[in-house]
Amino acid sequence: MTTFSRRKFVQSSIMAGAGLGFVNSFPVFASNADGKRVGIIGLDTSHSIAFTKALNAEQPDPVFDGYKVVAAYPYGSKDIETSTKRIPGYIEEVKKMGVEITSSIKELLSKVDVVLLETNDGRLHLEQATEVLKAGKRMFIDKPVAASLADTLAIFEASKKYKIPIFSASSLRYIKGLESIDKSKVVGADTFSPAVLEKTHPDLFWYGIHGVEALYTVMGTGCKTVTRVNTPNTDIVVGIWADGRTGTFRGTRTGKHDYGGTVFTQTGNKILGPYAGYEPLLADIIKYFKTGEVPVTPEETIEIFTFMEAADESKRQGGKTVTLESVLAKAKK
Repeated sequence: MTTFSRRKFVQSSIMAGAGLGFVNSFPVFASNADGKRVGIIGLDTSHSIAFTKALNAEQPDPVFDGYKVVAAYPYGSKDIETSTKRIPGYIEEVKKMGVEITSSIKELLSKVDVVLLETNDGRLHLEQATEVLKAGKRMFIDKPVAASLADTLAIFEASKKYKIPIFSASSLRYIKGLESIDKSKVVGADTFSPAVLEKTHPDLFWYGIHGVEALYTVMGTGCKTVTRVNTPNTDIVVGIWADGRTGTFRGTRTGKHDYGGTVFTQTGNKILGPYAGYEPLLADIIKYFKTGEVPVTPEETIEIFTFMEAADESKRQGGKTVTLESVLAKAKK
């Protein structure tokens, strides 16, 4: 896709968007999945290996219902060294698990029924996801959905256009402790995760998304304003929800990498953690592949990325408070 055609696609997709409701007319209709052959796009992330090991195990968990990775297109990041250097080794690793390596996404799509879009580089997701949607395949998009809010909006508009619902989530949505929380009684939350930076992506899109997604899992949608405190080692992002609740995210770049948080409820405080691994997320991915029903709404995923872009805008403005509405309007232009 050329730069010009990509820009026109983004603009035409976003023009169909809504106001602060993020996108209109969701959910979209699901097409029927034809079988249980899973394809992976992107062997530049450890997630690809983890998912393949779980699905292609000699005795996989019955919850995965016989879904198996049969083919992979390896690429993938081109200029993010930490990702590109993984690809040769990961190719050999998945081949040992019975996975065929294809030379193109088009070839991959001819051999599979559903897709895990695992490319670590969010800048490639719009083009790659559009090709999958055009082929009528259900698709999980690993974090980040895209490397910009504009591309995120365009991907969900393409999902509507081709009537294929898409699912995206961080595995931190399933952090231990969440299962015991009555979300109707949550009055606020603080979450934390590593927030290492990658120059090709907005600050929190690359890794801080894990802690932000945990925050949204307990708080739900409805954040109106964001304020960010930034130092070389730490980010603290404070969100104010429409009902007056406050949620904060702390992103760390020093010390031990860890994930967790505190949820404040009407009946007491709850601790989040430790990390629960990839299996709970993968179970929901398989359920989505089977039913076409997404466990996380497009509106929530889009608001998560709007929250993170608003945090970047607050940083650019020296820590001033920024509205999600203003950031969304800018992305739509």
